[in-house]
Amino acid sequence: MAIDVMNPYEMAVAQFDEAAERLGLSQAMRAILRKPKRELIVNFPVRMDNGDVEMFTGYRVQHNINRGPAKGGIRFSPEVSLDEVRALAMWMTWKCAVVGIPYGGAKGGVICDPHKMSMAEIERLTRRYATEISILIGPDSDIPAPDMNTNPQVMAWIMDTYSMHQGYSVPAVITGKPLAIGGSEGRLEATARGVQVVALEAMQDMNMQPEKCRVVIQGFGNVGGIAARLLHESGCKVIGISDISGGLYNPDGIDIPKATRFSREHGGLRGFPEAEEITNAELLTLPCDVLIPAALENQITGHNAAQINTRLIIEAANGPTTPEADAILNERGITVVPDILANAGGVTVSYFEWVQDLQRFFWAEDEINMRLEKIMKRSYQAVKAKAEEQRTNLRMGAYLLAVARVAEATEIRGVYP
Repeated sequence: MAIDVMNPYEMAVAQFDEAAERLGLSQAMRAILRKPKRELIVNFPVRMDNGDVEMFTGYRVQHNINRGPAKGGIRFSPEVSLDEVRALAMWMTWKCAVVGIPYGGAKGGVICDPHKMSMAEIERLTRRYATEISILIGPDSDIPAPDMNTNPQVMAWIMDTYSMHQGYSVPAVITGKPLAIGGSEGRLEATARGVQVVALEAMQDMNMQPEKCRVVIQGFGNVGGIAARLLHESGCKVIGISDISGGLYNPDGIDIPKATRFSREHGGLRGFPEAEEITNAELLTLPCDVLIPAALENQITGHNAAQINTRLIIEAANGPTTPEADAILNERGITVVPDILANAGGVTVSYFEWVQDLQRFFWAEDEINMRLEKIMKRSYQAVKAKAEEQRTNLRMGAYLLAVARVAEATEIRGVYP
């Protein structure tokens, strides 16, 4: 079966165009906001452990910086492409605007398979890539963060590399760092905690009680795995989970702490004894109350949207639903909390980390979680109010809010020279 894998950048532009049309943006404003501001492509050598030198390609794209410095993660994956990075940078612009934090959107990536590389090779690749993009990044210009297949250790290498060039420590150049070098309490759980907050808000709106909700989560990494634990703790019954090795289903509920331990010990969920093994495709169509795609783009498409069997979708991943699928879900009355709102907890706590680094003054975890919850609830309510006012769905409500905020900043600043 051919899957309608949409070019992620075309998807991002199509979503923007619809919002721009509804907002009545001028042709000039549409032209400015459709295009990334800067795109850097770097090709660089890395010495491998066997002495060979391999060439790698990396990207850093800044979509828009009219509301503040560029902000966005760095991913290491064989699937990285310029169009994917462009799309993710554009989504970051809207994401930061939706939650009202003073950043523009950026994204970075290196085409590589870190699972086939040693730690020493990943370190050399990271440091060389950081050096190549150092002409763009900086605490006042562009602040990267972790993304797919990157973690606090990779962020530490980038921070150290940048600091070596400067001759002094610059912790605010990157977020998602270990606590020992200026990381923030609560950062590791932030995206998943934001997902939990908006999920509970949406459930309340729809008169769904957490303890009566069956939840299915695609993806069991930093976002999906922690979201599963937090929703399990909130009383939800998590009946389906999956990772790259496949999916698990248990209609009576999966013991999430046990599954987490199993995954850690066995390098994946495959073989977990207390659930039936299913494919990732089957997982998405399980009957449930809440479905949380927390893996990759293009998961809910025109091919499977009619089979989705849920009341509420919380997009923990970026771009998991194609526009064609969106239209089908809308028609079927399935509520979708969009990615640019649902997974904005990570960038919100990244913002807190950056502020703490700049001030050299750090907050306790309970204060960070309290501030995060306040921003996520406020943002969800603002998106819901905009959607109701414009008689549209939550995705368009979020886009109308975000695009209007970025357009206003762009308009006020004007066109230079």
